[in-house]
Amino acid sequence: MKYIDFLKSKIDIAPETGFKIDRSEINPICKEHQKDAIMWAVRGGRRGLFESCGLGKTIQQLEFCRLVLKHKGGKALIVVYLGVRQEFTNDAINLLGMERPEYVRNMDEVRNAKTDIMLTNYERVRDGDIDPKYFTVTALDEASCLRSYGSKTYQTFLDKFKRVPYKLVSTATPSPNRFKELIHYAGYLEIMDTGQALTRFFKRDSTKANNLTLYPGKEDEFWLWVSSWGLFIDKPSDLGYSDQGYSLPDIEVNWRMIKRPELNEGDDGQLSFIQTQPMSLKKCAKEKRDTITSRVLKAKEIIDSEPENSFIIWHNLEAERRELKKEIPGIVDIYGNMDYDEREKRTIDFSEGRIRLFATKKSLSGSGCNFQRHCHRAIFLGIDYEFNDFYQAVHRIYRFMQKEKVVIDIIYTENEAEVKNALLRKWEQHDYMAEKMRTIIKKYGLSDARFEKLNRKLGVKRMEDRYTLTDLPGECEKYYTIDWYVDAVTETLEHSNLQVIFRRFWGSALDHALIASGVAFKTQEAAERNKYAVYKALTGKDWGKE
Repeated sequence: MKYIDFLKSKIDIAPETGFKIDRSEINPICKEHQKDAIMWAVRGGRRGLFESCGLGKTIQQLEFCRLVLKHKGGKALIVVYLGVRQEFTNDAINLLGMERPEYVRNMDEVRNAKTDIMLTNYERVRDGDIDPKYFTVTALDEASCLRSYGSKTYQTFLDKFKRVPYKLVSTATPSPNRFKELIHYAGYLEIMDTGQALTRFFKRDSTKANNLTLYPGKEDEFWLWVSSWGLFIDKPSDLGYSDQGYSLPDIEVNWRMIKRPELNEGDDGQLSFIQTQPMSLKKCAKEKRDTITSRVLKAKEIIDSEPENSFIIWHNLEAERRELKKEIPGIVDIYGNMDYDEREKRTIDFSEGRIRLFATKKSLSGSGCNFQRHCHRAIFLGIDYEFNDFYQAVHRIYRFMQKEKVVIDIIYTENEAEVKNALLRKWEQHDYMAEKMRTIIKKYGLSDARFEKLNRKLGVKRMEDRYTLTDLPGECEKYYTIDWYVDAVTETLEHSNLQVIFRRFWGSALDHALIASGVAFKTQEAAERNKYAVYKALTGKDWGKE
């Protein structure tokens, strides 16, 4: 193997484990950007659709499953949240002309199902006996639950779905808190082990436990790697198509603060009228319990001022739901232990305009439901730190095909100012991530041309214009620079006890030469003897004398 080929083998892009299809095989009802996404996903085999709300991920998942079954046979399973089943059923029958996908609750129903594409919910897979390995292809709708590595859902799904030949994940909010959450999808899709991805792209923060941030010099490579298995688009024009019919309306967000007259006791025992320290989850919950009546009355005031408009009211607590029913006549609610068929009926009735006031929780209706046809007003009865649930709930009405200006009222107390700020920070980070990915897609499309950038970074050239060979110890065989890798190496030199042996990245290739930013040593002992000189040559500084 040539050295340049060895280096190229270290470029991390997702392998293609699928197959190519002809564009004409895709249902003609699909829009052009949807066809691009479907062809890309089928070719990749295991991919993530991280498109914005309203771009048709439901249709794309159904077509992905149909096309894989057409070519490979077997059965397909789509895992959805309970309140979303009707959306898949409607699109399958009325848009794609498919058979009604059967809803299955256990493996007996799976084996007896008369349709090739089946639906189930996350709980049936996580806590029940449904075995994903029975299926040729699986799709997870609103798969943001995978972002938490330590969660029961992620750990269970990681094992249960391992080695399923074709896998798709879909969500508009893949990493609502930190960029490193993206690597958990890669682990589930079997693109790269999560530990390997963390080591490759992220560095530790010595001032804060478990706070990993991207290596500055690896950011472009990280986003290019993500783009090899995850598709981020905001609108059809990101792939070169017309945005006709995909223009979002104006949105107005009103933060409605409830003032509290009571004194607050901080963690330091001091009393104040305003909460000056970040609130713990326990304190947030107490704050909500103590202000239920005032927040419900504020919601009633807003609703009464607009008697012609339909509203969706998002609440968190059962006590809030009961207070809403008490104070606001005509409100229709759903709750967790309600009969599922009745819950589904009320959800459909609201989505089709037969209910004016609808009270629900984000955990019940915040993902996958389409309420934009007959509602453009939403009230959040409270706030919390869960940006993913908040963002998804906003986009139940703020999505394509919404014809009215969307107005969102968010009720919070002055003690929750830090919670509000945390939500806004996460929103800003989400927008940054989405823009980074859209920029890559706009520039390169879905071709492999974007990965040529990584190939170009592999150029190896002598650095005699920067360092003379006498700057380095005599035991160095050569000194080259590999721009693609130098930043990560420098970070490791600075933060890992000057270790210049990188077996975890490079193995023991090239006749036991050990590579450290282009410095090749014959032996590990030689590297150990010279590591301080290497650091000085790399940085121009003496170690410990900054």
